[in-house]
Amino acid sequence: MKLKPPQVVVLSFLIAIIIGTALLSLPIASEADGGVTLIDRLFTATSATCVTGLIVRDTPSAWTHFGQAVIFFLFQIGGLGIMTLSTFFAVLLGRKLTIRQNVVIQSALDHNRVYGAKKLILYIIGLTVLVEAAGAIALFARWSLLENWSVGERMAKALFHSVSAFCNAGFSLFPDSFIGYNGDVSINIIMMMLIFVGGLGFFVILDMLKAVFGKKEYKASHLSLQSKIVLASSSILIIIGALSIFLLESNNSMGGFTLKTRFLGSFFQSVTSRTAGFNTFDIGKFAPSTLLLLILLMFIGASPGSTGGGIKTCTLVIVLASVYSMSKNRDRVFLLGRTIPRTVVRRAILIFIIAFLWIFIATLVFVVVEKDNLGGSNIVIMSLFEVTSAFGTVGLSTGITPQLTTLGKLIIIITMFAGRIGPLTLALAVAINEEKSTYIYPEERAMVG
Repeated sequence: MKLKPPQVVVLSFLIAIIIGTALLSLPIASEADGGVTLIDRLFTATSATCVTGLIVRDTPSAWTHFGQAVIFFLFQIGGLGIMTLSTFFAVLLGRKLTIRQNVVIQSALDHNRVYGAKKLILYIIGLTVLVEAAGAIALFARWSLLENWSVGERMAKALFHSVSAFCNAGFSLFPDSFIGYNGDVSINIIMMMLIFVGGLGFFVILDMLKAVFGKKEYKASHLSLQSKIVLASSSILIIIGALSIFLLESNNSMGGFTLKTRFLGSFFQSVTSRTAGFNTFDIGKFAPSTLLLLILLMFIGASPGSTGGGIKTCTLVIVLASVYSMSKNRDRVFLLGRTIPRTVVRRAILIFIIAFLWIFIATLVFVVVEKDNLGGSNIVIMSLFEVTSAFGTVGLSTGITPQLTTLGKLIIIITMFAGRIGPLTLALAVAINEEKSTYIYPEERAMVG
């Protein structure tokens, strides 16, 4: 039986999670006194493969260097996509791609060209290596000035965090993420740039490179509609998010810090909340209003074709444009001088609604399961924050993740997998299995509103 592209994507991620869990279950993967159970190993493997970053055990203390290396490779292949890497190695071995393989790869990458998968894969791998290497060198240079670590330790930490940031994975080798560097301008900017570039999407970056280094007649005005939407929406979300966090937290969790540190922290948290999961301030101390803002940013997530999660920026913009068109009683959706195909509009609305329903139902079940364990008046917002973080593959937490029961961890595991796989496979399934009606039922009105 031949598998369809959505099934191939799901199966590849499942296999990676199973292999990751098996490797993390080896005695050499965890510290002897780490107390890492099977559910914790599965949770960690899923979180790494789905580039989420939620942890139930402290990464630097619970896992050995081997275990940390397994986590590293899991979020690297999870960020790039298993299909991307497997195809890359096939190309290296001299194998030619069949038409079916081209279709599967293009579908997995959500790219509409049927041919040229080989060139596309090489471009993605090359860009990834270049950006991650640049980030690692920059972090290594900065830590060489700040820390007394050995050269090997600086190299390992620089590479680990550079890849984790670009893949929007959120895993850190520091127990408190980047709280220790909340006032360091260089570290903040390096990490924000890696997260931002990783969240833009490979095709948007290619579009931008063409505009800058391409032919003279190719100007910025020739950017694709997707690139324009991604760049505009990402910039607006970052700025609005940063200003809101600054206003809401200046006299709360950021009180007592310098203006520079508060400014950096606000922008860092706005960038990372979209899908990366690092933090320079204690999220557990944030006000409920700030947590609600972060929940919205996590729900939106990064951009299509990127290493990040969420419903994606383009999905949100198209849904909003659809609502505006319907309010004007238009039969088409227009955006930036272009008409959005109805199939794309349907996919965007479907992804939005299903993501919303999943988070609502998962949060409801999560609250029921964890009410005796967590308790407290903020259990609903903490649960909603945790579930949204898992679905958006963000990795931020108010600090409740290690305290979860086995059933609570399973809910988060399934939600992380659904968040990474669900919107993508759903979009692919709708695109591939488009059904044309051969009959029409009689119309009849029903009251709404």
